Amino acid sequence: MNEYESLRAAAAPVVRAAIRGGDYGGQTAGLGGRNLQVNVAIMAAEYALDFMRFCQRNPKPCPLVGVSDTGDPFMRALGRDIDIRADVPAYHIYRDGRLDGSAHDITEVWRDDFVAFALGCSFTFEHALQDAGVSLWHIEHNKVVPMYRTNIPTQTAGPFGGSMVVSMRAIPEHQVELATNISRRYRFAHGAPVHCGDPAAIGIDDLGAPDWGDAAPVAPGSTPVFWACGVTPQVAIERAGLPLCITHKPGHMLITDVDGDAEIPAVD
Repeated sequence: MNEYESLRAAAAPVVRAAIRGGDYGGQTAGLGGRNLQVNVAIMAAEYALDFMRFCQRNPKPCPLVGVSDTGDPFMRALGRDIDIRADVPAYHIYRDGRLDGSAHDITEVWRDDFVAFALGCSFTFEHALQDAGVSLWHIEHNKVVPMYRTNIPTQTAGPFGGSMVVSMRAIPEHQVELATNISRRYRFAHGAPVHCGDPAAIGIDDLGAPDWGDAAPVAPGSTPVFWACGVTPQVAIERAGLPLCITHKPGHMLITDVDGDAEIPAVD
């Protein structure tokens, strides 16, 4: 049994312990049970207010669920002993708006002026889709869900802006309405899809060449369904050109202690 399979039934603190200890550094879809998974963005405090405005103006791709105190690496509102420097399986480090490398621990990069943001992730509602009988190829094959840049604009705030990123799951045509209705309840995990069907309509030229993640097949009788994605801030960070910014590696999320089903209002 590989490490991913061994963690499928583990509680969120157990998964985080494996990540912090360096025993697991892979993608997190299907892990952590029903707990809220989150995207991460870390930056200097001087940019934090503009980034918070960006999230507030773009709640569909950037559902803000947690913000650290300046210089404090512990996400106290999201669980017990969550260290943002070591509890994410993999991080991306951006310098001057360009990806400068990846790391499995950012303790040595952490600064006293950093603020960490947590944004809800669509991995949170995937268990509900599976419970309803919706098959998810990326979980069944331990792959990173495919993610794409689109032509859907975001509302700018300070230096942050750019286009929305979406994640794609191929859903059997007879289950698209079911998947839409289930995900709609998860406001803090991007809610209902932003588009179903022709990828070219939202600026995606080739489903087989995702900008992030692994290409996934769209079987006959299935429809590509696109959800807003928390990688959107990484596009905004590229545009902003911040001297130093850290995010999660797409598909490699922070798993919190928050019950992902605790608040599921029927709004997008």
